[in-house]
Amino acid sequence: MPASGSGTYLKRGWRNVREAGTQRLALTGLLLLAALLLARFSWNLPGLADAEAYLFDGRSYDTAEQVEQDPRILMVVYTDQTLMNLQKRSPLDRGLLAKALRNLDSMGAKAIGIDILFDQPQEEDAELIATLRTMRTPVSVAYAATATNQDDIIYEQQQYLENFLGQLKGSNARPASIRLDNTSGVTRIWPSIEPGLPPVLGRAMLEDAGESGKTMPGYTGAIQYRLPAVEGAPVIASLPIDLFADPEMVPLMAEQVAGKYVLIGGDLLDFDRVDTTFSATGDEGLTQSTVPGLQVHAEMIAQMLDGRQLPRPPPVTLWLLATFVVLAATLSALLEWRDWKVYPLLGAQFALFLGLPYLLQANGIDTYGFPAFGLVVGWIIAFTAVTSAARASGAVQRNFAQGALGKYLPREMAQEIIENPELLALHGEKKSIYVLFSDLEGFTKMSHAIEPEMVAKLLNRYLEMLSQVVLDHGGVIDKFVGDAVVAFWGAPIAKPDDAERAARAGYAIWQAGEAFRAEVAAMDAKLPKVGKTRVGLHYGQAVVGNFGGENRIQYTALGDSMNTAARLEAANKALDSSVMASREFADRTPLDWWRPMGRITLRGRAQPVNIMEPAPDFPAKDRKVLTQAMILADSGGSEAQELVRTLVAKHPDDKALANLLYRLQNLSGGNTYVLG
Repeated sequence: MPASGSGTYLKRGWRNVREAGTQRLALTGLLLLAALLLARFSWNLPGLADAEAYLFDGRSYDTAEQVEQDPRILMVVYTDQTLMNLQKRSPLDRGLLAKALRNLDSMGAKAIGIDILFDQPQEEDAELIATLRTMRTPVSVAYAATATNQDDIIYEQQQYLENFLGQLKGSNARPASIRLDNTSGVTRIWPSIEPGLPPVLGRAMLEDAGESGKTMPGYTGAIQYRLPAVEGAPVIASLPIDLFADPEMVPLMAEQVAGKYVLIGGDLLDFDRVDTTFSATGDEGLTQSTVPGLQVHAEMIAQMLDGRQLPRPPPVTLWLLATFVVLAATLSALLEWRDWKVYPLLGAQFALFLGLPYLLQANGIDTYGFPAFGLVVGWIIAFTAVTSAARASGAVQRNFAQGALGKYLPREMAQEIIENPELLALHGEKKSIYVLFSDLEGFTKMSHAIEPEMVAKLLNRYLEMLSQVVLDHGGVIDKFVGDAVVAFWGAPIAKPDDAERAARAGYAIWQAGEAFRAEVAAMDAKLPKVGKTRVGLHYGQAVVGNFGGENRIQYTALGDSMNTAARLEAANKALDSSVMASREFADRTPLDWWRPMGRITLRGRAQPVNIMEPAPDFPAKDRKVLTQAMILADSGGSEAQELVRTLVAKHPDDKALANLLYRLQNLSGGNTYVLG
């Protein structure tokens, strides 16, 4: 289009904005400021930070270097088989460690790092201290403090650790920090430099080996994880510590150790494992959901040896970028194009917002903290603000509500918003909501066994039944993910009985799933059996609002509460249950049908969750006994097990109850059962 034509559109758009009135102009200015701040600080905002981190993880994985096994580093690990052989699980056997250290000392390692906290006494301590004092190879010994590692050590343990390390003064063994940065439960960046802490483990080892110039002092940017060039081959070699405890193995293992940085620690299924930037992305087989913390230290050593100190864009660049986004959205809105010409312009802008961080990451720039999702959402808010002011009419919002709200909101809620459009914010806002996540067991597998037409027919029927349950109970359908249904209560309009509606909907969803199973079985005996419907319920905060663009907008919720509901749904399989809610959800309902089912740590979560199961037919007397058992379980005694055992005997067909007894018999630290 000629420049004069574009200028005409801009003038007309600006005239419409000016005619919107002083109040609307002031509101538009505030929204533009909000869009600017959101685009600049999206990494610091709940919900948006999760989206930014997820995008960062994706581009980190896609641009990661694929390498052969690193010949410079070796991990010597306690495995689950090691602990089975020792018939001792915690603390890790220090006698075995002392034997291994004596042998490793003669194998020519550059430096040794021990990622094991010696924070409580063991019979082998004297032997271990004597061994460490006689080591010729420099050894870095794990150190942690209550001020910086609250989840790893308590005051009494730190005092013992300080005393233990004090006995090593004058030797080649010195303390090194094992602190990792687990912001949002994922280890993406190097730990911050905290006053009073010794150097981080990898830095201490490089200093001891005479490579101080490679320690990247002060660097706290992204950890640049690597991928294996060959599927299934680890990037860092790992050998069980048992091999190094036998003196006869020294000649055979010396070549594996000579000239390498040796890290000693645990590689156990249920201990000291962390999520990384690759945990939620990538191909199965190339990545793991969690890795031992020892491996993170190994990757940091490799990053230092390779000199991969990633530069970060300065703050002024981020401000300029956010300003550009708001200006681009404002000009796009003022153009008021009604035909196809708008699409290339919008596509180019969105490609820039999402592609720029990718391009920077691929060229060795640290994009942790660089906005991507925030740029898109900031653009949407700015564009919406200017467009709304330019049109200056409630008719647009009325048409939007009539055309879209009825597809995912209950009828009475949609009508209320049509009458009062201001109730529906055109940007994200933090809300406390009740989240429902459901999934149909085995449907994906079944879909491969039947004709596509039948798959579509069954899926449409199933989603129709579940959608009707949600709408009948006043919920908002967030999305369908295959056969999964995501819904919430509490937004855009909160009702006093949202908690009860959501709870009853969760139970009714399961009942609808059972009805669907019966319907399919009666339809055709040749069809594969349909699995049960599982439901997860959680209450928490989320950023709720419209996200998208002028022509395609989705009203959705973003935040950790959505993930928690999904993980509760998935946990049903391991818990032998069908519907499971968090205590945060159950305690807000007036219903008396809940029965406590213990405390669990969901996969990928650090904080445990108290879970509750709806059981309307469970006798009230037995419910009281179960409640008392859960109170006793918090003290860690065996009384809780005995009470639950009596209930299991009384209800032999109750699989969830039997599962609870098993979990009480296999609790981890903090009297919680760790799933996964």
